[in-house]
Amino acid sequence: MRKFSVSDFDYVLPKGMIAQYPSEKREESKLMIINKKENSISTDVFKNITHYLNTNDFLVMNETKVIPARLVGKKPSGGKIEVLLLEQVDENTWKCLVKPGRRLKIGSEMILGEILKGKIIAWGDKGERLIRFSYKGDFFKIIDKIGKVPLPPYIKREATELDVERYQTVFANKEGSVAAPTAGLHFTPELIHKLESGGISSAKVNLRIGLDTFRLVMVENIEDHTMHTEYCSVSKNEAEKINNAIEKGKKIVAVGTTSVRTLESFAEGRHLTFGNKHTDIFIYPGYSFRIIDTLITNFHLPRSTLLMLVSAFAGYELIMEAYRTAIKKNFRFYSYGDAMLIL
Repeated sequence: MRKFSVSDFDYVLPKGMIAQYPSEKREESKLMIINKKENSISTDVFKNITHYLNTNDFLVMNETKVIPARLVGKKPSGGKIEVLLLEQVDENTWKCLVKPGRRLKIGSEMILGEILKGKIIAWGDKGERLIRFSYKGDFFKIIDKIGKVPLPPYIKREATELDVERYQTVFANKEGSVAAPTAGLHFTPELIHKLESGGISSAKVNLRIGLDTFRLVMVENIEDHTMHTEYCSVSKNEAEKINNAIEKGKKIVAVGTTSVRTLESFAEGRHLTFGNKHTDIFIYPGYSFRIIDTLITNFHLPRSTLLMLVSAFAGYELIMEAYRTAIKKNFRFYSYGDAMLIL
């Protein structure tokens, strides 16, 4: 088995190919189809994904919901503060990034809107702060009113009302992510209905996506990389649906890399367990997949763990050829970009 270095997963992408806005319609994104058995690459439009799936396929989607995690407020003295929610620790406490970071020490207080206040109670080992919030009412309803959509760092603009709708899947249901499961952004209720009408069933899992999903691997030997942890869960009912599909010989189609990480984290052989956990699963070439058979995904950052994951699934050479083809054919990359179906 070939040993890979992080430089093997580098590629040059013209900046103009990083999608700054979503496509006019979700389902009108381009779709690249990679067939592993035939070693082939072809292109289509995402709405035609129904042509490539059939009753022998079973979809699994990440139903996590992106929260308006960017909060702007002030210190009691009046100085401006910006807080980015990263991960909920308990009912009132979150890991956060703060600006201006160096000036905000343990004990620093902040006013975020009329009814939300915060206090820094600890520093994290990656520069984050632990903030305990005080408020009356429902925390998520409060931030819905005062927060902004946390667009990825490579989208070089402020979030707008368009992003409130489009940086969210139509099946989002469980709050907690600060980034979207982007493969799911291409689906519409009508497209899901069309798939269901064609006899393609589905199940939902949940993985709360954090900012670490955008962080690049900084060590040359990928086996030395320390993977970030993310909370994920599978309910008993959804696990039973997936296991029944496996027992009937159906192909498990993971919608997005976060669905892959959740399914493989709960795998015991070719069987899925249920519950909740923090996973640090790191999937790179050489990994033996236990649950998934097919993958729908977007195009990922160079030197990223997500590019390594899709290379593990489709094969390194085929994926790198697919990325070269996508650049030649002017595909749009990253969160608001086009999609890939790996059969």
